[in-house]
Amino acid sequence: MVVDAERVKPPSNALMLLEMRAMWELGAFFALLPLLRMAPRGDGHPVLVLPGLVASDLSTRPLRAFLDDRGYAAHGWDMGRNLGPRPGVEEQMLRRLKEVAQKHDRKVSLVGWSLGGLYAKILANRSANEVRQLITLGSPITGDPRASNSWRLYEYTSGQSVDDPERRAVLRQQTAVPTTSIFSRSDGIVAWRCSLERDRREAENIEVVGSHCGLGHNPAVLYAIADRLAQPEGQWRPFRSVAVHRLMYPDPERGQRASFSAA
Repeated sequence: MVVDAERVKPPSNALMLLEMRAMWELGAFFALLPLLRMAPRGDGHPVLVLPGLVASDLSTRPLRAFLDDRGYAAHGWDMGRNLGPRPGVEEQMLRRLKEVAQKHDRKVSLVGWSLGGLYAKILANRSANEVRQLITLGSPITGDPRASNSWRLYEYTSGQSVDDPERRAVLRQQTAVPTTSIFSRSDGIVAWRCSLERDRREAENIEVVGSHCGLGHNPAVLYAIADRLAQPEGQWRPFRSVAVHRLMYPDPERGQRASFSAA
């Protein structure tokens, strides 16, 4: 299936209302934690987790606690509330990335939720030698930046235009590290087609069922993140679920078949 990410509309009002599922998904995270502890364990490498728009490290605490439990050294971005790419923000994130990489003397995996995924992609493009892999959660990484129900809030908090040509040019660059985009077709904030990674080697799309605001603690998302991060460095393979996962991943091959044409 080929979709034109430049011609899609923001999610409907009905999907916006369904974002209330996020609280149920948080409850499911705690209820299923014993099962989530059966997810693959890591090798101790550092993971930098970046929050979404107007969120802080508090929003990613469940995800980071899960990653710590799975054997990773999970770090928040340590920059307070994410109010968008204000002057100096990208430079602070680059310093944070270098700080984490130097502390552990290892490459860093990046996990970015929504706007945090755009930041993570920019970091991976600007500092690929320090990045092991990139995972985005419901991030508008391509297409029309107005195919989102949060673009006005983005412009208000950041003082920046969503049409900024320099930032969009950086996002169009082909990322040099293994990349996974996790998305939901029922996302009520970002049009899911704008979260699809380009069809290229060492890039994939994994579909889950859930809300945008719950992606950071959705059990299916967390299991997929653990599976991706557990791969030995330099031995990346696309995600493949088994029959028992069908309730978590409606069609694990469909995300791989989806691609887009960018104008």
